[in-house]
Amino acid sequence: MISQLFDILERAFESARHRRVLAVGLVGAFVLSLGVIELARVGLLGERFAAALPRSHFHAIELAFTLLLAYEVTGLVFALAKSVANAAGKQFEIFSLILLRHAFEPFGGLDEPVRWDQAREAVWPMLSYAVGALLIFVGLGIYYASQKHRPLSEDAGDRASFIKAKKLIALVLLAVLMLLAARSALGLVTTWHAAPFFEPFYTVLIFADVLVVLISLRYSASYHVVFRNSGLAVATVLLRVALSAPPPWVSIVGVAATAFVLGLSAAYHRFAPVLDTHEPG
Repeated sequence: MISQLFDILERAFESARHRRVLAVGLVGAFVLSLGVIELARVGLLGERFAAALPRSHFHAIELAFTLLLAYEVTGLVFALAKSVANAAGKQFEIFSLILLRHAFEPFGGLDEPVRWDQAREAVWPMLSYAVGALLIFVGLGIYYASQKHRPLSEDAGDRASFIKAKKLIALVLLAVLMLLAARSALGLVTTWHAAPFFEPFYTVLIFADVLVVLISLRYSASYHVVFRNSGLAVATVLLRVALSAPPPWVSIVGVAATAFVLGLSAAYHRFAPVLDTHEPG
């Protein structure tokens, strides 16, 4: 039943119709937020309502990116059941998009039209976010190209059981995601400031990653598998720490975490066959 529910939700999420609805929704939210901000700027909204709204159109970009990232986070939940390695890569994809969203934030407090005497202090934080996102993008390309997926177990029943366990974890994560999204949306509607979303979600991901490591021991106690999965959990911790860091440290820690995962992946694929032959048996 768990697998069936997961498969139904996954098919609905990945369907072409869902993507079209998402695209229309994102465009609508972006245009609507631009319109509301403009109405507030020209004084056509009630004074109390307008006082709670931002005056910069760049806030509409931040909102659009936040909604897009929420979609990508949902994709991460479904990726968890397919491959631990690919799910880790998805975490870095989302983190790089978070950096790009942050790149727009310094402009939210600037007057329009933007003037250099105001904007010059925002350029360096923006560059640190953008360059960090680019380096992570390149690192992900290397990471995915180097993947050589090795089955956790040679037994088909064990593999199916492990996938079912990961689907259960993914469904729990999806429920947590919905709760966090609802809380964030409520804050956005009432105060125009969304409650924290990505930080608590990455915190939950840490526990989910550790749970996957522990469950995997039921199917394989191989040292290299435990080491790889534990290392990927450490990478999640690094990303969570980075989310709370100021620029340029958020990018520095994110890029360092990417380099760590690249090294971990290279070492795993290089030495796993050797370590396999030395496993006690």
